[in-house]
Amino acid sequence: MDKLVKRTMISIIVAIILSVGAYAAELLSVSHAEIAHLLDYLSTSECEFYRNGSWYNAEAARSHLERKYQYLLKKKVIRSAEDFIAKAATQSSMSGEAYQVRCGKDIFPCAAWLSSELERLRQKQALPP
Repeated sequence: MDKLVKRTMISIIVAIILSVGAYAAELLSVSHAEIAHLLDYLSTSECEFYRNGSWYNAEAARSHLERKYQYLLKKKVIRSAEDFIAKAATQSSMSGEAYQVRCGKDIFPCAAWLSSELERLRQKQALPP
């Protein structure tokens, strides 16, 4: 293989690696914004959060889930809003008991409640201005 072909191939490979890295960074940025929205949605709701046998107010729930999120983020297991819901907001890591959200008299699994809001957010963002 001549030097020009090798240089061209190397340039193409580097360009692909850089574009994949930029895409991954953008994806993580979008995921972080979605997770921040979900945490804000929870903390500004008037709902309560059930965890390990007790009900907590929305701000305490946000604080708990945000700590779990930061911990799991450092372990590099959260790459999307779906990962956040599945790995941080579905159940207690200690007891395995499912988290719940109570809004008035209605009680929902936390994962379903947050997934519904994530879907609403994405639909809203997909609408043309």
